[in-house]
Amino acid sequence: MQTHIRRFTLAATAAASLVLAGCVSTPQQRFAPSEAPVVLGPSVRDNVTPMEAVLACYADHIAATRRPPIVIGVGDVKDYTGKYSINEGNAITQGGALMVYSALGKLGGAVSIAERFDPVIAERELAYADRRQLGDGRTHQLGGPNGGQNVPWLPYFGGTINKSDYFIVGGITELNYNINSGGAEFAVNQVGVKARTFSQSVSVDLRIVDTKSLMVVRTVSLTKQFNGYEVGLNVFRFFGSKLYDVDIGAKGQEPVQMGVRAALEEGVVRLMASVTQVDHRPCMTMRPGSGEQIPLTPAADLRKVDNPGDATAGGTAVATPVAQSGVAVNAAGPGGARLTGNATQVAFDFGATTLGGSSLALLDQIAGAAKKGATDIVLVARDTENWDARKRDELTDQRIAAVTSALANRGVAPAAISITWRPDAADTSIHRDGPGLQEIAKLRVGSPVVGGAAPAADGSVKGD
Repeated sequence: MQTHIRRFTLAATAAASLVLAGCVSTPQQRFAPSEAPVVLGPSVRDNVTPMEAVLACYADHIAATRRPPIVIGVGDVKDYTGKYSINEGNAITQGGALMVYSALGKLGGAVSIAERFDPVIAERELAYADRRQLGDGRTHQLGGPNGGQNVPWLPYFGGTINKSDYFIVGGITELNYNINSGGAEFAVNQVGVKARTFSQSVSVDLRIVDTKSLMVVRTVSLTKQFNGYEVGLNVFRFFGSKLYDVDIGAKGQEPVQMGVRAALEEGVVRLMASVTQVDHRPCMTMRPGSGEQIPLTPAADLRKVDNPGDATAGGTAVATPVAQSGVAVNAAGPGGARLTGNATQVAFDFGATTLGGSSLALLDQIAGAAKKGATDIVLVARDTENWDARKRDELTDQRIAAVTSALANRGVAPAAISITWRPDAADTSIHRDGPGLQEIAKLRVGSPVVGGAAPAADGSVKGD
């Protein structure tokens, strides 16, 4: 009897080992001789949801109106559930706004999308343009009262950022664990089976707002329930003199974050219906029913109606080019003076005492203008500089010397350069001059100071 039990045990162990090995067997690849092999999983695919057919249908209905697409921005769509685990982190995605952007993108150009959630790069580029640091490798012609000027920086005429008509904001507001569960267990002589089902839900609340009036046009509140299961087999008993403890089981649940995405997508469709005046309800019948398979075709491939040709190109909304003319916004210096007028800005980097390439190019023009008459310049630095009085005065002296030396190399005699203003030693305030900049000194090139404060012994004028 013991022999039969031992043989059965060995056979069962071997069979279990083979089964488990088959369960965990995955392709692997070694990328370099000294590296450990890397497990290879499935390839990347389109992130489809149950709303793909609905989004494609609704985009077709909007495009069929042949109206120019409205422009939609997206604000913050936060996780307001407050559910957090120290081991697993946030229970709900923190990327709700990104999911709303993707939902609008699945409408395939039937609406235009304005970036409002993360405009940091665009704002930096505009700041560079305002400081005359942004270029494209070419020179640009600027008009002025004293004739045209060729400048290495990009002139900015304003108005390049398209306005939005509406924007969407909101949040994920509920996460309800285990709202319903049930199951059964059955065991005989420490051998048993079990089965269990459970449900949980999330809710989202969104609103669409008129950008011009900030009036809320419509709100939606949607909830999505998730189902899960767990089954198992347990053996805990002696076979002969040996104790066996075997657990076999499986469990699964709908992906919570995919459900959140689907709820946000449906919310977007309902909100868009209120501003496009296109009924969304006929398209909602295309959602898969409970338990039905989700179609794997992305919304973009399900489109049947082209977007209006007068407002789109290749399915993407484009703006009609507008001829730029007049005075560039960034051609103005302090008090609205232009490059060829008074107070041209000469910028120094943070803590630097040497001039950059764009500033040296400006000095070429200043030296040329000084031969025709007096030219005022203002030395500026980053407004994040906040030195003590001694350090600030030393930097100011060195920066003035750098400008004087650079102009001397361009044929301007140092005697023709006078200091019209620099902050007093007791002045701790920041004299701002445009976005992110502060004034550190003012110079006049080409003639001595006329009127106003008298220069100090070193040729400078302290204070205002």
